[in-house]
Amino acid sequence: MMAFSAVPTPLYAIYQARDGFPTFMVTIIFAAYAVGVMLSLYLVGHVSDWVGRRRIILAAILVNIISAIVFLFFPEVGGLIVARFINGVAIGALTATATAHLSELRAISRPDEPRTRSSVISGVVNIGGIGLGPLVGGLIAQFVAGPLTATYVIFLVALVVAAIGVAFAPETVDRVAARRSYSPQRVSLPTGSGPTFVSAGAGVFSAFAIFGLFMSLAPSFLAGTLHETSRLLSGAVPFAVFGAAAIAQVIFAKLALRTQLVLSFVLMLSGVILLAASVLVVSLPAFIAAGIIAGAGVGLQFRASVGVAAMLAAPEARGEVLAAIFLIAYTGLAIPVLLVGLALAFLPSTTVLVGFAAIVVVLVSLSTPRMISAQPR
Repeated sequence: MMAFSAVPTPLYAIYQARDGFPTFMVTIIFAAYAVGVMLSLYLVGHVSDWVGRRRIILAAILVNIISAIVFLFFPEVGGLIVARFINGVAIGALTATATAHLSELRAISRPDEPRTRSSVISGVVNIGGIGLGPLVGGLIAQFVAGPLTATYVIFLVALVVAAIGVAFAPETVDRVAARRSYSPQRVSLPTGSGPTFVSAGAGVFSAFAIFGLFMSLAPSFLAGTLHETSRLLSGAVPFAVFGAAAIAQVIFAKLALRTQLVLSFVLMLSGVILLAASVLVVSLPAFIAAGIIAGAGVGLQFRASVGVAAMLAAPEARGEVLAAIFLIAYTGLAIPVLLVGLALAFLPSTTVLVGFAAIVVVLVSLSTPRMISAQPR
């Protein structure tokens, strides 16, 4: 599911070359996905608490299957926007539900295992899956005829197989005991912890802005600024960014939260500054290295920011606070990319990317030190 959410990344350049739409339209198509995630997260993300995990996951897979069908039969711009929005709706319903389901299944099957293990695995599956999507898409685009059809046929089959697997997974929610009337997810902020919460929000916003840039516009920058048109590379670069994020979360999982924040601060600043330098000197190796370094920092920043937000909340309000953090994160996925796309219509790509890097540096420099100072030494 997560790989499918990112598989169009290396395909955008093919659509763009075929239909001749501007780069800004790529950001609109991508933003439709983020909007779908946010709406679904708010309206559906909590429903599995009383409807059941398996039902919501199966429904999310079905919605993603519909998205794949739209990609196949309506490959024009309007169809791409609709397909990405539907895809976002599926992912918004899936993310929290699948994470909770995995945690509950592991708690039952492996009761002696540390609780942190399931969160590490969930993080790797989530971010690693997103990274795998562009790599698979790039491989198909490079070596398979008709990639705009073959990609979605392959994932359509994979999604059906996933649905069959989930159908046989045990349910972990007692639907009778948990039955209640529907209401949208409440989103509340922790009382008396505003500045630290705002810092955590700024942290996830800037982290997902970097993710959004590589998920949507990496192929455009590779082709237009770095003069590299390889379809495989356009998928491999986002894969490297998300892979670095997933690996960093695993390697540094046992470090104290304060140490993770310090490390994320150094890695994100270094990566984003190198990203700006790579387009100024037109260096593909520097661009790739910048993505890997920034990606590792983003993985740690996201995990640490979520941890800071969770610690600020009372246990009964933790879900609401985390809902707010995730909504801020996906806002960071959509809005900066839209602004970058709009700026590309008026300014050179080098100027736009340097400006993006400068804004991220400011956000990270203002938010992360505040979160670090709030942690015990």
